[in-house]
Amino acid sequence: MRGLPLLLACAILSPAAWAAHGYALWGDLKYPAGFPNFSYVNPQAPKGGELRLVSNLRYSTFDKYNPFTIKGSPPAYLSALMFDSLLAGAADEVGSGYGLLAEDVEVPADGLSATFRLRKEARFQNGDPVLAADVKHTYDILIGPYTSPAYKTVLDDVAGLDVLDERTVRFRFKKNNRELPLTVGGLPIFSRKWGMENGKAKRFDQVVMDIPIGSGPYKIGPVKFGRDITYVRDPNYWARDLNVRKGTSNFDRITVKIYKDATARLEALKAGEFDMMRFFSAGDWARRVNGRKFNSGELVKGEFQHKLPSGFQSYFLNSRLPKLQDPRVRQALGLAMDFEYMNRTMFYNSYQRVTGLFGNTDCKSSGSPSPEELALLEPWRGKVPEAAFGPAYEPPRTDGPGHSLRDNLRQARELLRQAGWEVKDGALRNAKGEPLVLEYLDSQESGARVVTPWIRNLEKLGITLNFRPVDFALYQERLQKKQFEIISLNVQGTHTPGQEYVDLFGSKSADIEDSGNYTGIKSPAVDAILAKMTGAHTKAEFLPACRALERVIMHSHLLIPQWSASTHRIAYNAWRLQPTPSMPPYSQGEGWAIDTWWSRPQQANL
Repeated sequence: MRGLPLLLACAILSPAAWAAHGYALWGDLKYPAGFPNFSYVNPQAPKGGELRLVSNLRYSTFDKYNPFTIKGSPPAYLSALMFDSLLAGAADEVGSGYGLLAEDVEVPADGLSATFRLRKEARFQNGDPVLAADVKHTYDILIGPYTSPAYKTVLDDVAGLDVLDERTVRFRFKKNNRELPLTVGGLPIFSRKWGMENGKAKRFDQVVMDIPIGSGPYKIGPVKFGRDITYVRDPNYWARDLNVRKGTSNFDRITVKIYKDATARLEALKAGEFDMMRFFSAGDWARRVNGRKFNSGELVKGEFQHKLPSGFQSYFLNSRLPKLQDPRVRQALGLAMDFEYMNRTMFYNSYQRVTGLFGNTDCKSSGSPSPEELALLEPWRGKVPEAAFGPAYEPPRTDGPGHSLRDNLRQARELLRQAGWEVKDGALRNAKGEPLVLEYLDSQESGARVVTPWIRNLEKLGITLNFRPVDFALYQERLQKKQFEIISLNVQGTHTPGQEYVDLFGSKSADIEDSGNYTGIKSPAVDAILAKMTGAHTKAEFLPACRALERVIMHSHLLIPQWSASTHRIAYNAWRLQPTPSMPPYSQGEGWAIDTWWSRPQQANL
């Protein structure tokens, strides 16, 4: 989320704790101790060749190599390719982590610490051993003043880190939280020497273009600023034969090309300038991904089914602003969005509507609240939406019997009237005569096409929604400072929501610059439910808490849910690339190719 490294899930060990090869959040690990490799890789995959990718990031280029600081934009894929963590996740298993930098992990019966023992063979890319002091240094930097506040939020319940010996560290926790061993196990680890100048460490926000010293499989190679960056495989990568890395990192070079806009990227793919592109536009996929190289079979289109959570791509409404503080106004805005029309006329019926925070997971709420959910909600009756005590949230529809845009707009008009807004002189106005004018902020001019149907429907209510595209640097600054009214964000889902949701919806993060609390929600009820969710000791405690959280957030109408897809749409060069036989169910799109594909034989020596 928002550039934060994947946080790996771990499991509490039995009452008599012992060092284990991995960690599973709620039960047994899929892979036993001593397993040879993950089942979805080819352990004999040849090494060599080049994978040519394209940056799909909203910004067109990069201006720093430090992915952890607030300001600036790092190159695509840098964190994943250059930094190892204590634990590594498996793409065919939910909520698990296996020893990478750490050869084992130990959690006592009280759950108040996690001890990791580092592998003696673990090395940074400069040849130095990875030591406990480096883990301590990384932790201290990430909770310091010069990094993204998201790290401080997810590490808020970590009391500290102790160096027990040269290769052993112990994280101490403020409370028994099953997620915390997972959180610290997923932190990217970097060398104490990164950012050193004349024997003295620079302030971390001044570590900008210093080449990172990580322990991952790739280093930074040739760079053409504004055009591309190449990562080169480290032939001395310390973990190349480790079970969690066997069959991965097969390309000698991974080049990420940079183009100014989506049209240029698509035409470059058709011309064979790079090997792979993941598509997020249903229109492009249906109508424009074609041409001579597709007809010849050199380029192929693949739709790969996954079991990832649907996430909650949504319009985020900034409730810090007076005109968006009334939930009835926010609900009315949502009633004016006609997803079914958009899916039919613009998206080729390729999307499903997002219905909450936790779609396609066990955390998804349904029907009326269970007794366990009610026990969490009842103490806050009158301080959370009354609708949270009824059926689970469902977004408004315009298809099928009893559903129409006209009916939705009628309901929206009544909600606005109750909130003190009436149509006068051709515009919706409050008691002071002020019109309801809103701004939708985007970093791409192409976003106007998608938001236009919503703008037209809001006009029928007397509401003006202005589309304002800005360059990415200004867009990023305004998001960091929460200087917007409405934005669209795609928040990836998770089967194991935890501390990152405190960053999204916790009161403390509402006033922190660059936090994830874009909606501005400050609710003691939400804070209490989040505490129950992150502090759950069993799945029976965890599921009611996350379901209660979803009910409160969605019925507060802080988000207007958009859409999601159950497949990864990827076009790739079948003459240059060899995929593994099947995609693991929890793979993140092109990450599957980066991790496990390889060059076809004729390409291996290029």
